[in-house]
Amino acid sequence: MSNDSTRIWDIPVRLFHWTLVGVVAFSIYTGLNGGFNEMDWHMTSGYCVLGLITFRIMWGFAGSTYSRFSSFIKPTRVVPYATSLFAGDHQPHAGHNPLGALSVIAILLALLVQAGTGLFSNDDIMLEGPLFHLVSKDLSDQLTTIHHYNTWVIYGLIGLHVAAILFYEIVKRERLILAMITGRKRIEGVEVTPNPLKEIIVALILGAIAGGAIYYLINHV
Repeated sequence: MSNDSTRIWDIPVRLFHWTLVGVVAFSIYTGLNGGFNEMDWHMTSGYCVLGLITFRIMWGFAGSTYSRFSSFIKPTRVVPYATSLFAGDHQPHAGHNPLGALSVIAILLALLVQAGTGLFSNDDIMLEGPLFHLVSKDLSDQLTTIHHYNTWVIYGLIGLHVAAILFYEIVKRERLILAMITGRKRIEGVEVTPNPLKEIIVALILGAIAGGAIYYLINHV
């Protein structure tokens, strides 16, 4: 690794990102396939998505500098950044750029809606979400409908996300994929002092809290 690269993404956020990619892909596969065994796995993957999103929300406050929501949720910078994309004054961002921040929040919210509604859904045959008993059948049907239609929102957001990555990789020559693998970016004027051991310990604690909360939710509520 060259000396002009800086560690931007911590290990927990990188593991979260690629694990979420895998779990969402598996959820899409099992949801589309639709067999009885596949739907059991689909529900399990939904619990995993919910746990991962819960972890990421907590990590957005406790993680390293560029993993924190406060470092990239800046609504007033969206328009100036968008107008600079094709201008000579465009500068790469160390963490998520303002448009990327919108994508991150939209994807997290869409997946949270998807996993949340799945807890109350039913298929009118034999499958019911673990919290189906807490709501009326009519409300469960409405949440199931949201669950189905929100799938298309997720498809759209994934497509937009992939298109944006390709734009930055090909047009802007920003190696976003490599950065999310290695954690490092070549960017000037940025200094980060990482503490990997502390990050991993905190992430393990938060991961255990998230996992425990989801387990309790689906088994004891």
